[in-house]
Amino acid sequence: MKKVLLLLVLSGCLFSCVKKEETNAETKTETSEKKDFKMYEMSEMSILMEQMYAENMVLKDRIKKGDTIGQFPQHFLEIHKAVMTDEKENDAFFKEQAKKFIKAQELIYQDPKNAKEHFNNGVDACLSCHEVKCGGPIPRIKKLYIE
Repeated sequence: MKKVLLLLVLSGCLFSCVKKEETNAETKTETSEKKDFKMYEMSEMSILMEQMYAENMVLKDRIKKGDTIGQFPQHFLEIHKAVMTDEKENDAFFKEQAKKFIKAQELIYQDPKNAKEHFNNGVDACLSCHEVKCGGPIPRIKKLYIE
C-alpha cells in the first residue's frame, strides 16, 4: 500500500513538472511575439489637445460654480504650430477652426460674465473641426458642454 501511494505522489510530481515546462515554453513564445509590438507615440498636437481637454474640464467646473477663472493659458496658442500626426491635416480649414477656438477661449477670460457662452463656443469650434478631421474624440468633447 505504501508503495502504491509513493508511486502516485511521484507520478503527480513528475506530471506537474511537465506542465510547468510547457507553460514556460508558451510564455517564452508569447514574450518573443510581444517584442514586435510598437508603442503608439502621441504627436505634439495630440498631447496639446489632451492638455486642453483636461484644463477645460477644470475650467468648466469653475464656470459652473461661479469661481474665479484665472488667466488664459498661453500654451493653448501652440495649436497654431504643434506638429500633427499627419501634417497634411494642418490645412486652411484646421487653421480657421483653431482661430475660432482660441478666440472663444480668450473671450472666456476677457468677458467672464459670459464665460459659459464663450466656453460652449469653444466646444463648438472643437466639434466643427473634429467632425471633418478626426471623429474619434467627439463623444468626449461633447462632455465639455456646460448646460
